[in-house]
Amino acid sequence: MKKSFCLTWAFLTLLAAAVSCVSATDQVYLTIVPPGLVTDKVDLDVRVGVVNDSDESRDYEISVYLDDVMDGTLLHEGRLTLEPSSADYAGFKVPTSGMTGDRKIVTVVKEGRKKTIVEEGFEVMPSEIRSTELVEGAWIGIYHWSEIEGLHWNSDIKEMTAENWKEMVRAMNSVGMNTIVIQEMFRNEEYVGKHSLTMESYSGKAFYPSDLYPGRMDVAYEDPLEAIMSEADLLGMDVLVGVGMFAWFDFTEESLRWHKAVAEELWSRYGSHDSFYGFYVSEECAGSLYMSEPTPEGKQKRKDEIVDFFREFRQFTNTMAPGKPVMLATNSMGVPYGADTYPRLLEHLDILCPFGFARMPQGDLTGYEAAQMLQKFCDEAGSHLWFDLEAFLFNPDMSLYPRPIDEIVADLTLLDNFEKILCYQFPGVFNAPEIMSRTVGEERTIQLYDSYKAYREDLVSRMSHE
Repeated sequence: MKKSFCLTWAFLTLLAAAVSCVSATDQVYLTIVPPGLVTDKVDLDVRVGVVNDSDESRDYEISVYLDDVMDGTLLHEGRLTLEPSSADYAGFKVPTSGMTGDRKIVTVVKEGRKKTIVEEGFEVMPSEIRSTELVEGAWIGIYHWSEIEGLHWNSDIKEMTAENWKEMVRAMNSVGMNTIVIQEMFRNEEYVGKHSLTMESYSGKAFYPSDLYPGRMDVAYEDPLEAIMSEADLLGMDVLVGVGMFAWFDFTEESLRWHKAVAEELWSRYGSHDSFYGFYVSEECAGSLYMSEPTPEGKQKRKDEIVDFFREFRQFTNTMAPGKPVMLATNSMGVPYGADTYPRLLEHLDILCPFGFARMPQGDLTGYEAAQMLQKFCDEAGSHLWFDLEAFLFNPDMSLYPRPIDEIVADLTLLDNFEKILCYQFPGVFNAPEIMSRTVGEERTIQLYDSYKAYREDLVSRMSHE
């Protein structure tokens, strides 16, 4: 459970009267990447972000502890100097080797005689591999972008109430899917290179009460993100908010302008939620880091655009939400063609979360080989590689249906290098009738939920006895 509070150290109680909270113009954020459950083969990326909203420069002393603030538990000490109306974060790595069970990071931030303490829990399981072999989160698409693919659930999800959304969050939590990725907060079915949109002429429709654009998606509840994040707050879950869609695969300067404005509004509206974990850029991309551009010049242009986009976008989000990660999902196909660009991109991208490993085209790398190549890129850049596991298959009419549990387990056991595994997606693919009063999708969604729950319970039981 996330906690942020102001207090004094137990062993400094005599000074309690002289110590007060960091002023209201200071905001402190503690973020752990990856969050939640990890194996003892994964290093934690701990980030302490501070926002100085005052009109004067300030120095902050940062001390980070494991479990409790006491002698022998100090992990890191550092300092941040922030100019007026600025933000930054201090980051460092924590190896989990030798840790097991429920632990927490406790951060003390001091500015003069003022102090705040923020803590964040995590769990470490012993393992011979990096992966937990568990699905620890899932996408939520508020309304599927394709009526064909979403044939079996769009009519159901369209009618979701605030309580229905909260029930879905509780259903995810019941099987350990405690990281939520919101697919997108705007709907716009345009593609890079095939539109003339500007930020001003943008005609997409929002899934929330946006002040930027008047268009609204035709869904029953006007603010599903508020319902999702409110419930996630109560359950100690994390939400990556989908900043998109400007246009598919579009990382141009105009798209960047649009993303900055939308991210700023989303943070302004929802940033007070403890569950606001970071930003997910919804546009996606091929594993080659370009799409169908026919010329070498066109391919290079797209590669340069995506690097420039994330350099500028992450710098921007850190000015308001320092240390909150930015994530992109690419497919796993054609990765060698992007080898010259991944090092530059991953300098500015916190989390890469690729998909499609089970459906690699003939002549490409195998899914395992692609995962290993991407892991190498991420390790060298100090970035994070998560797994977007596809929990669906295509019917002949291209509509989606739940993937059999044995195929999902095969992916979980084969691709063992990922530090965190999410799946696409929960709505229309999983259903928990004992928790959810509305069934979203067909009957097989209940079978998959029950099958995965049984798999998870068996694995957790076996791990606890080893």
